[in-house]
Amino acid sequence: MPRVLIIEDDTAMAVALRDGFEYEGYDVEVASDGAAGLARALECRPDLVILDVMLPILSGHDVCREIRRAGSNLPILMLTARGQEIDKVLGLKLGADDYVTKPFGFLELAARAEALLRRAAGHAGAPGEARFGDVCVRFATGEVTKGGLRLEMSARELRLLEYLVRRKGEVVTRDELLDTVWGYETAPLTRTVDMHVAKLRKKIEDDPTKPRFVVTVHRMGYKFTGSG
Repeated sequence: MPRVLIIEDDTAMAVALRDGFEYEGYDVEVASDGAAGLARALECRPDLVILDVMLPILSGHDVCREIRRAGSNLPILMLTARGQEIDKVLGLKLGADDYVTKPFGFLELAARAEALLRRAAGHAGAPGEARFGDVCVRFATGEVTKGGLRLEMSARELRLLEYLVRRKGEVVTRDELLDTVWGYETAPLTRTVDMHVAKLRKKIEDDPTKPRFVVTVHRMGYKFTGSG
């Protein structure tokens, strides 16, 4: 039975979400503020977090940031009432996996939640470790080192690298990366991928302007070579 943690301060919304997910067969826990939600996320290790942006004590963005800083890759689905592009972009940059704008239908939310859980389950077939050049990546723990020195890498960057490593030697399109790593069936901004690849290269490449490991395939996408 999947465990979902709902962090929502609106009592009526929290009750409706709890009832809906329990009806769908989930084991549900609810926290009514950001600090309590963060504590439960780190202690009870749920399979999924439903996280509102506007929360007392700690905002949803703060909670998301701290979960990722703690090294947890658990799926996070953010809820935003404002519908502003900046809220969505900031949430995704901090490591959220998806977002839904209020008001929303429960069926849509449940479908997004199921997609995130399927994607997380699919990581069971992911490589445990990858070594290329002087870089070592341990996907299970999220530890990345280069030349023996630990690199700080976001959950999104780690998932991006993991997918490219799994597809070693194959050209992966930007749309495919958005669909798989970000979860968008229709890509809103393919430059989102370019931005994250650029950040990834700065960390793993000796010369990001002349990448050896994650190379660009003109007009197609990217390819992980694993060599150099």
